[in-house]
Amino acid sequence: MESEADFIAAIRAKQAQGKKVLISIGGANGQVQLTSTAARDTFVSSVSAIIDKYGLNGLDIDFEGHSLYLNPGDGDFRNPTTPVIVNLISALRTLKSRYGSNFILTMAPETFFVQLGYQFYGGTCSGCDTRAGSYLPVIHALRNDLTVLHVQDYNSGPIMGLDNQYHNMGAADFHIAMTDMLKAGFTVANTGITFPALRQDQIAFGVPAAVSAGGGYTTPPRSSRPSTASSKTRPAAATPSAAAPSPTSAA
Repeated sequence: MESEADFIAAIRAKQAQGKKVLISIGGANGQVQLTSTAARDTFVSSVSAIIDKYGLNGLDIDFEGHSLYLNPGDGDFRNPTTPVIVNLISALRTLKSRYGSNFILTMAPETFFVQLGYQFYGGTCSGCDTRAGSYLPVIHALRNDLTVLHVQDYNSGPIMGLDNQYHNMGAADFHIAMTDMLKAGFTVANTGITFPALRQDQIAFGVPAAVSAGGGYTTPPRSSRPSTASSKTRPAAATPSAAAPSPTSAA
């Protein structure tokens, strides 16, 4: 097993090459719920201790499972009221303020927690999964501090794009449609409020490195081929035509 000294030396070697080293928190089995201000403060203290000890350059938020959700009636992503959302926003703002403008902040949510918010939003829909679109308040609140949002374009059910058509993972059209939603912005379901576009330099997406790594593997030729998916036909809103899918956790 690698010693702590060797681990720190490896981090310094990467940084000497001009690379940035981040801590990623969450994952398929790493549920984190900041249900109280005490939990928020513990999170900030714990993460800060790790960043300081190892001299890390930033933080990646990969909250999955039931880490984030919206309470009934929490329908305005610009002013969320659900404690797990409010406390996470506060924690990330504290960390960003503590480490300054060069501190890297990235997020790696599943499509269920972001783009699905166009069709279903957990705080306003009746009978749907309250986690639907629950990353939107966090992304919006941190948009000026966010370095990169790389949504997991895999292990996903069909997601409705801005063309009001369902797109299936594993094809170039899926990546383009999901990315287009972030570039163009979209109306959040049942709210009439538009989630504003992110800057292009903030948008990326994640794909499995191999077939065995997760559902939705896209071969390089399929990833690079042209697609007709575009925001040029973007409607004002989508009309849900099916029950909201459930997320499939992935690391």
